[in-house]
Amino acid sequence: MKHVKTTAKQWEADLAESRNREKEDAGGSEPSAAPQLSHAKPAKGPREIAVEGEPNAVKRFFKILGPGLVTGASDDDPSGIGTYAVAGASLGYSTLWTALFTFPMMTAIQYISAKIGMVTGMGLARVLREHYSKALLYSVVAGLVVARTVNAGADIGAIAAAVNLLVPLPVAVLIAPIAFTILGLQVWGSYRLIAKTFKWLTLALFAYIGSAFFAHPDLREVVRNTFIPTISFDANFLTNLVAILGTTITPYLFFWQASHEVEEEISMGRRTLKTRQGATDKELKYAGVDVTAGMFFSNLVMYFIILSTAATLHKAGNTDIQSATDAAQALRPLAGDVAYVLLALGLIGAGFLGVPILTGSSAYAVAEAFGWRSGLDEKPRRAKRFYAVISVFECHVAAERGRRLTVADVAD
Repeated sequence: MKHVKTTAKQWEADLAESRNREKEDAGGSEPSAAPQLSHAKPAKGPREIAVEGEPNAVKRFFKILGPGLVTGASDDDPSGIGTYAVAGASLGYSTLWTALFTFPMMTAIQYISAKIGMVTGMGLARVLREHYSKALLYSVVAGLVVARTVNAGADIGAIAAAVNLLVPLPVAVLIAPIAFTILGLQVWGSYRLIAKTFKWLTLALFAYIGSAFFAHPDLREVVRNTFIPTISFDANFLTNLVAILGTTITPYLFFWQASHEVEEEISMGRRTLKTRQGATDKELKYAGVDVTAGMFFSNLVMYFIILSTAATLHKAGNTDIQSATDAAQALRPLAGDVAYVLLALGLIGAGFLGVPILTGSSAYAVAEAFGWRSGLDEKPRRAKRFYAVISVFECHVAAERGRRLTVADVAD
């Protein structure tokens, strides 16, 4: 109880400090219900510092990439990959245009989320807690947690199924080791280690781009369906279209983007709200580059998954697939062993990137909603409730997924 009281007091002290600062800036008047924070301040942001003094333009670009790239890549989690594979297999090239359609929308909403984290120094749930009613806050967080828990369970199962494609081990046996590996990284790894791991895992998604070149697509049809939208009002098309839109533009990425920006500041030693508030114009510009690159990469991967499955499965009349692992197995006789292995490896990498972000975004939202200490850079003893939420999520989804697979095996 003592720890909880101390945490709550510190959180309230941060808010009081923020309000006092606003009051002083306004000449002693009371702050408004939704204070407008300046986006310019002397302190440089993490991206700004990273590129400082770097003369090579290519190296500067890669140093700018961070939260935006990771967030974009995590959007292509195993569930998303399955959605795109099903769309390509069942509808062919006709949904390729959606990659161009969703790109600007994703970029806009993720950049807004990034700016909220950078300018306020808080995650989205904490901003909601300060400026909106608790009813709205708790309903938003509850919806996020329920949806992401189901999503994370499906992704852990997909990782196990992808490993099974390469190594003949029972899928149910793989669930627990995979879940505890991810949990161990989140709980005992430093934020810097986690951030670097996530950035490297984004490379796994290039497997889906590579696999498309083994599919021998019809280039004329590809170009036509990329730039000329196809709209149909039959149930199959509308179902796949809604699934694509719902997979690409998803709320947990909003929460993760803002919290990731805050973590970047904290990792620089800016542990109080006052030191994190505000962002320079240059840092905002770099954040825009980072987010745009991440969303472009996300949509590029989506595009090539649809393309490769359309060029192979749909062309061969194999339109009845249910998941990304089904797509990988079906592609093997059509596109060869290389494409099969690339798809399996991409699915494993995407899962190990997506699951921590799914559970992490939920943990951030819950902790911020209740005013608990949170952050992947915090030691477990200092943020017990934050890590407890992550642990409960991971263990629950692993147990539930393992149970379902065991029941399915018994039924077979």
